[in-house]
Amino acid sequence: MIAGAYPLIRYFSKTSISIGSLWLLLALLLGACKPQQSASPFGNQATQAIENKGSDTLVNLALAWAEVFMESHPEVCISVTGGGTGTGIAAMINGTVSIANASREMKEEEIAAARANGITPVEFVVARDAIAVVVNPSNPVQELTLKQISDIYTGKITNWRELGGQDRPIVLLSRESNSGTYVYFLENVIRMGKKDNNLLFSPDTLLMPSSEGISTEVRQNPNAIGYDGLGYVTQDQKLVAVARSPEGPYVLPSIQTVNDGSYPISRPLYMYTAGEPTGHVRIFLDWVLTRGQMLVPRLGFVPLAQAPAEPKS
Repeated sequence: MIAGAYPLIRYFSKTSISIGSLWLLLALLLGACKPQQSASPFGNQATQAIENKGSDTLVNLALAWAEVFMESHPEVCISVTGGGTGTGIAAMINGTVSIANASREMKEEEIAAARANGITPVEFVVARDAIAVVVNPSNPVQELTLKQISDIYTGKITNWRELGGQDRPIVLLSRESNSGTYVYFLENVIRMGKKDNNLLFSPDTLLMPSSEGISTEVRQNPNAIGYDGLGYVTQDQKLVAVARSPEGPYVLPSIQTVNDGSYPISRPLYMYTAGEPTGHVRIFLDWVLTRGQMLVPRLGFVPLAQAPAEPKS
């Protein structure tokens, strides 16, 4: 039985084109911020610049946060860019960004590299996300277990007929390896969360540079299967219900099923800073964790269950 149908998906599916256009425009505008120095971190002599880079999963949400925050803080200019979790973390370690967006936790080697550079990373959980498994709407397959998804992506299952579908080869789609979503999916779905598991993506997997690439290929290819953050699922993709075992339940991703733990592929989303944030970076992050949470479900993500009390400033 499929549980947890996600009512917000219909809303975002109908408005995906306009939302995409809006965030593209915001990306161009916000990406134009240029760092400037000011004698006082709260003075009016110059714009206070915050460089925010990393996870492509988080980029739309980060753009929304930046746009709304700057409306009430005109002295701040927040520049938001994607490029992948690994790219953002590397930039934070190198001291070229104020905040790194990440759809996974920092790796041990990244933390070691930061410390070697005199940086102690500070982690903030800013939202939660479900990773949706998607297929072409014409595909009759509606539900899969975690083990079946693992077998699909390692090449053990190669034909939809083995899963109750048509006699068609399965086309595997994935994000690129610098994506935090790729790393999470590898460790928690393909390897089933087992530390001693060394399974890898099938060499036949097509690595897509963006969420839009996965969406386009799924829309055009009836044999394709992909995965992505729930906030990026559009009307031209079919959600697959997922179960931890063949006995079920088979659950669709939603705010409710992420919060109650019944959807098996969900994760925190992070922002990292080089040391404890100060000044406007601190104010911005405090806002993200409180009032900014109201924007989270509008972008298809899951807000923090209990946001901390908003600090007075």
